[in-house]
Amino acid sequence: MGPGVTCPWGSRLSGFQIRTWIEPVVASTQVAGSLYDAGLLLVVKESFASEPGGSSNHSASQALGAHQENQQQKAISNFYIIYNLVVGLAPLLSAYGLGWLSDRHHRKISICTSMLGFLLCRIGLLLKVMLDWPVEVMYGAVALSGLCGGFSAYWSGVMALGSLGCSEGRRSLRLIVIDLVLGLAGFCGSMASGYLFKQIVGHSAQGLVLTACSVGCAAFALFYSLLVLKVPESVSKANKVYPTVDTVSGMVGTYRTLDPDERNKQNVSRNPLTPGKRKPSRTIITLLFVGAIIYDLAVVGTVDVMALFVLKEPLSWNEVQLGYGMASGYIIFITSFLGVLVFSRYFRDTTMIIIGMVSFGSGALLLAFVKKTYMFYIARAVMLFALIPITTIRSAISKLIKDSSYGE
Repeated sequence: MGPGVTCPWGSRLSGFQIRTWIEPVVASTQVAGSLYDAGLLLVVKESFASEPGGSSNHSASQALGAHQENQQQKAISNFYIIYNLVVGLAPLLSAYGLGWLSDRHHRKISICTSMLGFLLCRIGLLLKVMLDWPVEVMYGAVALSGLCGGFSAYWSGVMALGSLGCSEGRRSLRLIVIDLVLGLAGFCGSMASGYLFKQIVGHSAQGLVLTACSVGCAAFALFYSLLVLKVPESVSKANKVYPTVDTVSGMVGTYRTLDPDERNKQNVSRNPLTPGKRKPSRTIITLLFVGAIIYDLAVVGTVDVMALFVLKEPLSWNEVQLGYGMASGYIIFITSFLGVLVFSRYFRDTTMIIIGMVSFGSGALLLAFVKKTYMFYIARAVMLFALIPITTIRSAISKLIKDSSYGE
């Protein structure tokens, strides 16, 4: 194989290059994840459903129903508090160890190991539905997934593998395309989740088809990564003579992302870069990481509360409506992708980050006043650029560190 670029949009493609694409793994894993997330929430809701009261008095029955709903909501909230705590803490040590092994031995170690944990977690939910186990078994299932690296090890491995086969100029676009694939896959999975959950009616088997589909997609992703996926060859820096700003095929203008040396690129188109690049400041990298973490905490916290809010009054969504609501969250991946492509031509990167933060903050504020379903979707529409800050900050980090270390 020649030293051609292994990005999916490269002009020369071979069988080996196609096998280096990480997108099939991301798509199947995300479909499995979106089905699992919706299924877990619906299964937990059904598990904590209380027996209806037998009072014939209408007002007393209404009061009892409101009390039962509050108790059910409290039980679901308590479950997810512990569940999210396990999700966050379990992968702390294992994710670092897997990253170390991947960097020194094989790049697929962190991806395959974490996806094995995903598969075991999905199987745990399937067994809970089939055997009517208590929902607390999911604490052990997600802890096992975390010990296998969890999402942290998986996504860092995906980012590192996606960065290896592209030049520095193409890398930012490659990573945001991976985000786009994730959003499209999550949208499709969420849209189908409500219908799949309703395929079998009955308390003991409710959600069997949904969880089985999630297990199937997770198994496909694992076997694809083990048997088909290949690690791409890193693009040699010696082949890069002139620093360029890459263009997107079919688009007018250039695609520009956050790059500390971007201002100088316009003036050195005829002069090669000197071999001695100054080392990037650790302070800048640290500030970028801190900013991304703080913003991500705000986004994740809002999404976690949102999923519980729609189950009770005043919305009281059913299974299909819940799937639609989750799908609306994945549309943000698509709109943020388009936003970066358009805004990067006209605005500075700091302006793009501010646009994304204002978009998210305004939408989160509107969610506090939601009383009807259409109001929820209006608030979601305001948040359509919420992922731009993370994407732009990540692009900066990808330019400040070497490609083989990206994702660590």
